[in-house]
Parts: sequence; C-alpha cells; structure tokens
Amino acid sequence: MVITQIINDILHSAIFWAAWIIIPFIMEIIPAFGNIFLLIKKYFDKKNIPDIDYYPEISVIMPIYNSADTLEACIRSINDSNYPNNKIRVFLVNNQGQDNSFDIYAKCQNDFPEIRMQWMNAKQGKSRALNMALFNSEGKYIINIDSDGILEKSALKNLVHRFETDPDIDCMTGVILTRPDIIEKYRRGFERLVRKLEFVEYAQAFLAGRNYATETNSIYTLSGAFSAFRKSSVLKSQLYNTDTICEDTHITFQMKYLYGAKVGLCEDAIFFVDPIESIDKLYTQRQRWQRGSLEVSHMFLSKALKVRNMFTNASIRTLVYDHTFAFPRAIWYLAVLCLLFMGYSGKIILYSMGVIFLLYIIVGYLYYFFILKYLKNFPDIRKYYKKRWGSIPLLLLFNFVIFFIRFAGIINSIGTDSAWKTDNIHEERDKVDNVIQMEFKRINDIRARMERVFNNDEE
Repeated sequence: MVITQIINDILHSAIFWAAWIIIPFIMEIIPAFGNIFLLIKKYFDKKNIPDIDYYPEISVIMPIYNSADTLEACIRSINDSNYPNNKIRVFLVNNQGQDNSFDIYAKCQNDFPEIRMQWMNAKQGKSRALNMALFNSEGKYIINIDSDGILEKSALKNLVHRFETDPDIDCMTGVILTRPDIIEKYRRGFERLVRKLEFVEYAQAFLAGRNYATETNSIYTLSGAFSAFRKSSVLKSQLYNTDTICEDTHITFQMKYLYGAKVGLCEDAIFFVDPIESIDKLYTQRQRWQRGSLEVSHMFLSKALKVRNMFTNASIRTLVYDHTFAFPRAIWYLAVLCLLFMGYSGKIILYSMGVIFLLYIIVGYLYYFFILKYLKNFPDIRKYYKKRWGSIPLLLLFNFVIFFIRFAGIINSIGTDSAWKTDNIHEERDKVDNVIQMEFKRINDIRARMERVFNNDEE
C-alpha cells in the first residue's frame, strides 16, 4: 500500500509539473537562454570593419497617406543624416491621401535643396506606392521608410556600410524604437507607463529577438517602417503583394523562400516612430499584425506545415511558437482553474507560477544588459533605455496583455476576410453587447410564448 501511494504521489506530481511547466519552460525559457548565449558570442566575435570610402547612390522610398503632420520631420531627418545628400534620391508616393502633404513636400524642396526629391501619385494602398517607386528608382540600394518616423543620424550610412561589407546579404530590417521625447510628454502616469513598456518591448524585439534571428537567417518580417534591399535582389522578386495587409511579411517570405535570399538586421540603423496613441490603437495594431502574419504564412507554408518541419524550418517554428501555439499557451494561462479543481493547493500553484515568472524576469534582465552593450554608440538612447531597468518585471504583464490581443486576432481572423480596418476594443465590446442583448431578447420572447401557452392551458 505504501509503495502504491508513493507511486501515485510521484505520478500525481509528474503530471502536475509536466502540464504546468513544460509549455513555458521548453518553448520559451530554454530557447531564451540559448538565444542569449548566441548573442553574447556574436557580440564578442564582432570584428572591426573599416569604414567605406565610396558612397553609392541610394533610393529612399516614402509612401505618403495624409502625412502632413509628420512629413517635414521625416524629410529633415534624411537631410540631417551623415550620408552624402547628393547621393540620396527620395521618392514620395502619395496613395490617395487627401490632406496638404504635397504643400509640405513643396516647402521641403526649398528648405532642403541638396536632396533630390520626386513626388508621385499612385493608386490606394501602400504596396502599390512601393511598387511604383521601385520601378522608377535608380539607386544601388532601396530603402523604405514610413513618413511618420525619423531616421537616426547614422542610420542610412550604417545600412549601406553593412551592404558594402557583406556581399551575401540581400535585404535588412533596421531597428525600430519609439521616440523617448514624445513618451515623456504624456502627463498621465498610466499612459506614460504603457509607452515606456512599448519602448522596452521594441528594443528587446529588435536588438535581441531579430538580432538572434539574423544569425540563423530566420527573421520572420522585414519591418515595413524601415527596411532596405539590394536593388538587384528585390527586382527579381514579385515585388510587394497588393492583396495582403502585411506586405512587409510577404516580401520577406518571397526573398527567403522563392529566391533564397539572406535576410538580416542592421542593429546600428535606428528609425524612431511615435509611441502608440491609445490602448485602442494598440489593440487594432497588434491584431492587424497577427492576421497579416497568419495570412502570409498560409500562402507560403500551407504545404510545409507539418510537425516534423518545426525543427528544420525556422518560419514554421516561429509560426507555431508565436501564433498557432497561442492556443495551448492560452490553456496554460487558464490552467490554474483546472488545477484547483483537480485538488492541487493554491500554495503549490502560486509557488510554481512564481518560479516560472522569476525565470522570465531573469531572461528579461539578461536581454536588458545585452541591449545596453549594443547601444553603446548611441549614448542618448542608451541612457534612456538604462533608466528603464524597473520596467523589465512589468514587461511580463505587458506581454501578457499583448498575448491575449494576438489571441483575439487569431479568433477574429477565422471566417473573416483580412482588412486594414480592424475593430478596436470599444467596437468589439459593442458587438458583444449587441449579441448578448439579442440573445436575452430571444430568451424573453421564448419565455413570453411559454407563459402564454401555460395561461391558455389553465383557462
């Protein structure tokens, strides 16, 4: 009896730890420590490559859609870069915008005469704008930037330097960070906190996540806000797809799977974007990214989407880990209720949760110190990021919320067509309220009919 009880206890504990720990530990924590090891190795193996003495002509493509408020600052950042202005040609492509962006462009022509700029009109859609400019570009390298951000002074030069010294690389994404100066302008404490967490999230996603992915040629998406191509490579592709909301992911998959291109990150090329305006904007943004990623993955990976390929295909592994695997991860998040019903004590469950989150925090701080190393050439950004050390534990909560937003994106993508316009939190809440009200109305109607039937029977 004693032996039987011991065996039962062991099995009981084994089931608990397997069900509770295996998903975050195997799928997240162990790979994270492996990533950190590889990033540290990459940092110390980095060689000092001499500066280039020749600067080729580059084409900067900037899609325009009602960009009057941000356009001048974006063009100014190009003018103020340390890349020779006479080697830069900027294509501003208006895709059916209705504001006075053209007037801002005309003003910038006078203010920045050294930069060659050309205004073009395209059909609606960012992909169409990019494709039109690609056919008209003449530079050796094509650099795409959004009109609502600004370039760090050395970003263009560092991109070209990487291309010129690494002939194997075909396309790169730059580093996207939110603007610290705008973050600090928010007066409300909660709003400022959310945007500080967004800044740290971006820093870790690019300088840690995509930095690691570069080493394994497994970058999932070239940032649509700031990316660069060898013109000779991108013109061999099918260009930007006009039928998807994630044209940046689609062009990335094209380059990797159709043409065998090497896709990388230029960790010292930084592009600043505005922090998210509101929780509603964050909600719709992350859902749109989720829907677009799943859509493109289906286009390219539907035939190869098999469990055995998860270990050989980096994109399938990313898809399973970040997207499809959201379902079992959701189960893990909600498993506490099941464990309580199974008779496990709340103390044991809280203890196991504490262990997992402690490991997450350790991983977060290891990324934090690693990123500080990579920001050594950008003292102002490094100083701001250094002050965010207290955000690392809170980042877990932020990512927890983001996970459920992405999960909602998966649910909403089922049975619906992709669209740039995604319902925000309030719109979805109103839809849910309408459904609930309709169901209650239906229940009340049924009850009323039943009461009439009973009253007739009594009579």
